[in-house]
Amino acid sequence: MRCFNTTALCRPDKHYMVDISARIEKIKELVDAGKYFTINRARQYGKTTTLRALRNELQSEYNVIALSFEGLTKANFADEYTFVRAFCRLLKKNSKSYMLLPDSVKQQIDGFLLRRDDKAEMDELFIALNEWCGISDKPVVMVIDEVDSASDNQVFLDFLGLLREGYISREADDIPAFHSVILAGVTDVKHLKGKIRPDADQKENSPWNIAADFDIDMSLPENGIKGMLDEYESDHHTGMDTAYMAKLIWEQTSGYPFLVSRLCQLIDEKVSAEMPLCDAWTKNGFLEALKLILSESNTLFQTITKNLNLHPALKDAIRSILMEGIKLTYNSDQDDIVKMEMYGLIRNDHNCVRVANRIFETRLYNLFLSDAELRNSIFYNSSELEKNRFIRNGKLDMQAIFLGFIKTYDQVVEKLVDRFKEGEGREFFLLYLKPIINGTGNFYIEAQTRDQLRTDVIVDYLGEQYIIELKIWHGPRYNEEGEKQICEYLDRFDLQTGYMLSFNFNDKKEQGVKEYLIDGKKLIEATV
Repeated sequence: MRCFNTTALCRPDKHYMVDISARIEKIKELVDAGKYFTINRARQYGKTTTLRALRNELQSEYNVIALSFEGLTKANFADEYTFVRAFCRLLKKNSKSYMLLPDSVKQQIDGFLLRRDDKAEMDELFIALNEWCGISDKPVVMVIDEVDSASDNQVFLDFLGLLREGYISREADDIPAFHSVILAGVTDVKHLKGKIRPDADQKENSPWNIAADFDIDMSLPENGIKGMLDEYESDHHTGMDTAYMAKLIWEQTSGYPFLVSRLCQLIDEKVSAEMPLCDAWTKNGFLEALKLILSESNTLFQTITKNLNLHPALKDAIRSILMEGIKLTYNSDQDDIVKMEMYGLIRNDHNCVRVANRIFETRLYNLFLSDAELRNSIFYNSSELEKNRFIRNGKLDMQAIFLGFIKTYDQVVEKLVDRFKEGEGREFFLLYLKPIINGTGNFYIEAQTRDQLRTDVIVDYLGEQYIIELKIWHGPRYNEEGEKQICEYLDRFDLQTGYMLSFNFNDKKEQGVKEYLIDGKKLIEATV
């Protein structure tokens, strides 16, 4: 019986997978055109699985060398002689690739490994490989995975330079060389050379500037997720609505492969241990899996946190985007932005920086709120002490939460008025809300409506949803527009009650909580 897999390689005969055949066909078009290119995507984005499927697709038309630098150490890149020996060992270790070599090239590879005093140089290695390309019965394609292992040395740049030389000679003079070369990893060659070359002129001269653009979408589409769930359903007969479950999964993950598989895995293995399988594959089961993934520690989330800490300026910028609604313009010349996109944390959304998916957003909100909790624990501790009175019959009493927050807010801001910033109000409310729903519910922010004036918070708690609009007061007309918008938002979620929290900095403001009926919807509005 197949299962969901989140470690290493995914195989369709062993694992439930989204069909990636359309993606493979698009990549094959680049190979057929003789392109050299890099597949650089974030960790656990399906690169290795894609390369295996691509190799299987290519091998009837091409001789494919498929290698991985993951097994090479820093010592293997100490100098070109050491690298040549390591590359030859890697080639021999990969028996499928080694068996493709003609005997004359095998003898040269074996000879490179035997030479001691007269060490083999890198150009000798390429002469042997290009000889094979010239006599091979099929065009030769080289695929190298995990090139990040080579990211801190000059030797790999020399390797790229010889690949580039072979490509140019092939195009200009029909000299035999690889038909196509594919490098895969997180880091692209632009950043490799940026790390290695301290000289500004050399930085601009990339040895991989012959590479074709790789702009093929490797995220998993909603209909693809549905197809995977259809296969699961045919095996397990849970009665799930596969289209609806696929929609829920995609809305939280934006198709990030690891997150898609991990949510499904948690439902199948963890949530189903606490409830019948037919209930696990419903919205309630999905929300349980979402709570699990938001609280667990895994290598992907650890990598994100590490990379954020390595780029403190961008960390502060993302915090401002999430907490204050600041807009950050996407700039491909800004190194931190490019790197964080490369790591999969952010994306370019109409020339604005946006966090890649809701799960990452919620993890970041929790991270920033934890940082805020360490700096100022008053809001968190206040609601933690009183959280039981905010729950009635298993539901959130949002009106009581508003009243409790207003009381705490007044006490805190009166003391901190000289250094209080308008944007901090939303952070304080989320900090106040966190212990009330912690462990039982979760929240996410609607990115489409988030700006400096307005933030929509969607809270899921024991199967109930609560829509809260947080906004800064800018007059009655703006407030009426906000009331109309939240009513439209309630229609989208098929809810009858909505909530608004306005931060009013006028001296003559009227604080408190009021209830309104607008277009048949109940609106509970609090003003602080």
